[in-house]
Amino acid sequence: MRNYELVMVISPDLSEDEVSSSVERVQRFVSERGGEVLKVDRWGRRRLAYPIRRFTEGHYVIAQLRLDASAVRELDRNLEVAESVLRHLVVRTDEDEEE
Repeated sequence: MRNYELVMVISPDLSEDEVSSSVERVQRFVSERGGEVLKVDRWGRRRLAYPIRRFTEGHYVIAQLRLDASAVRELDRNLEVAESVLRHLVVRTDEDEEE
């Protein structure tokens, strides 16, 4: 398993409870596939650099994960089709383990 960082921009139309449930869905997805969520940092509602789907704001959430590479690809596909997620990015962060 490797360490990853997930950044999500969630639709501003959602309430705080709905944003929390979206984050919990991702956490459940990770744990069901044998991974773990190390940390979740919610930045709250922020202005976007450019409009995405006509939105100028979004809820930013950053999570640090430990997960298998195949599960990361599946997570990426699921976030692509999630209507509540405007943008997301998954980046591998474990360079020091390769040494």
